[in-house]
Amino acid sequence: MSPLIIALDFAQPEPALALAKLLGPERCHFKIGKELFTRSGPALVEEMVEQGFDVFLDLKYHDIPNTVAQACLAAADLGVWMINVHALGGRKMLLAAREALDKCSKPPLLVAVTILTSLERVDLYGVGLHGTLEDNVLRLARLSHACSLDGVVCSPHEIAAVRQAVGTDFKLVTPGIRPASHPQNDQKRVMTPAQALKLGANYLVIGRPVTAAPNPLQALLEIEASIGAT
Repeated sequence: MSPLIIALDFAQPEPALALAKLLGPERCHFKIGKELFTRSGPALVEEMVEQGFDVFLDLKYHDIPNTVAQACLAAADLGVWMINVHALGGRKMLLAAREALDKCSKPPLLVAVTILTSLERVDLYGVGLHGTLEDNVLRLARLSHACSLDGVVCSPHEIAAVRQAVGTDFKLVTPGIRPASHPQNDQKRVMTPAQALKLGANYLVIGRPVTAAPNPLQALLEIEASIGAT
């Protein structure tokens, strides 16, 4: 199974679906985030699932436990491959999400966002989180693991520490992935695809290096070549 998740960060469904069809469901997974889902609703998700695409519904649920549990069930009903919640929602919320999905015959993977890759240490202080970025990521990763989630989302620079803390049977989903020739944009903690996989990432979220490329399929093929994928 491919470790690549292509972020469909488009404002409208037409270019998102066109790109997904160009790249194909056999080459990668696809992430639908807040903007595209807000504009297109569940119809695009259902269409992609029906066409055989693995959809990571990236809505980062963070609310009271019952609300998050019901949202997770609604996402599961769409047939998505993966969903996420914010680990900062706390133990009760994480357990509610886990328990809700355990009732499904085919639950999606449930992963928790630790610390957003756009944040730096000064940003954490601004919202009352003390310690280093790694301290906070590890604390939230351990909490998510204890609540029996399937994995966490973390920056590539925390992969090795998280892997050591939670073991190998736990998915690490890594945004902030940039081929060496691409700018960081608004991501602060970035790494190349090959580096992230070598450290122990399971899935790599890649957006603009593919979606904004003059030839997205060629860009994807180059990334596959860089990690030895076929």
